[in-house]
Amino acid sequence: MAIDDEPLALQQLSGYIGKVPYLQLAAQCQSAVEAKQFLEQESVDAIFCDINMPDLSGMDFVRSLAVPPIIVFTTAYAEYAIEGYKVDAVDYLLKPFGLDEFQLAAEKVRKAFELHQHAATHPNRVGQDIESGSLFIKTDYRLVRISIDDIRYIEGMSEYVKFYLDSQKPIMSLLSMKKLEEQLPEGFMRIHRSYIINLRKINEVNKNRVVIAPPKSDPNEEAAYLPIGELYRETLNNYISRNFLGKA
Repeated sequence: MAIDDEPLALQQLSGYIGKVPYLQLAAQCQSAVEAKQFLEQESVDAIFCDINMPDLSGMDFVRSLAVPPIIVFTTAYAEYAIEGYKVDAVDYLLKPFGLDEFQLAAEKVRKAFELHQHAATHPNRVGQDIESGSLFIKTDYRLVRISIDDIRYIEGMSEYVKFYLDSQKPIMSLLSMKKLEEQLPEGFMRIHRSYIINLRKINEVNKNRVVIAPPKSDPNEEAAYLPIGELYRETLNNYISRNFLGKA
């Protein structure tokens, strides 16, 4: 779907869509209100949407959708870029843009669509390739392979989780901590409602916290001090007892 209140801009946008082999124009609308009416009867996989429109802005239109499709915003106002990414737009095209820029955005749409198709057949699933010691994590409309041994710990953040790694910056993913806990291989343990740790990365355990080693990529970075939740304390203590050397 293409949405723009300027007829010439809408014509150009629709023309660009027609030049990309894997895109098919389902509708072209001159207002977000018109687009909402169309979506009450039909569905689309992606929307290229102007932001600054009368009656209902493109941003408010997208926020009003219960299950938004893949979104690319088009606008002449650069200040909307941050807001665009807050609603999970896959790209942001600043007018005037050419066919080359549009094709780059279209490629992001294609990759996002493929990822959505994968997620639909494997809901809330972390793809595992245990033989090679890897996991596939959905992040930023991509599937990223990470080494199991590279994971230091995982932090739950509302509907997202954050993977803290040895070799690179943290990775965010839309995942349930409960599902993740169930699917991670042996060697990981939940120690708090917000934390799952790689047991091989423990530096120290005391009464109230677990200390996780600094990342190998930056030894100067401080260790992570993670709280131990009461519900998980006994399981952690049992693990420590099984691996304890010394007097009981």
